[in-house]
Amino acid sequence: MHQSKNALTAEPAKLKDLINYQTGSVVSRTLIDKTAGTITLFAFDNQQGLSEHTAPYDALVYIIEGKAEVTISDKSLRLKQGEITIMPANEPHALTAKTKFKMLLTMIRA
Repeated sequence: MHQSKNALTAEPAKLKDLINYQTGSVVSRTLIDKTAGTITLFAFDNQQGLSEHTAPYDALVYIIEGKAEVTISDKSLRLKQGEITIMPANEPHALTAKTKFKMLLTMIRA
């Protein structure tokens, strides 16, 4: 497999196989990091999460496997494998694993 500084290049890969769970942790792996935005894989152990925060850019969450609760401006969404949502710029949001889950986060800066 060829790899550049942060990402796989010119090779097929399965998203779920590019990151592994770690007990009691949230793991991340940046696949693309450009001026226009980032694409990052995350693996959340059960009941792990990211506390409420804001970001200055829109972000798309795609659930690769498992189940998560995503809260955006006090609205709770239950997402499962194959589902997406958009977290709007400057809106408070948080994520919590309802089972172990993996997600792809695409953040657009421009």
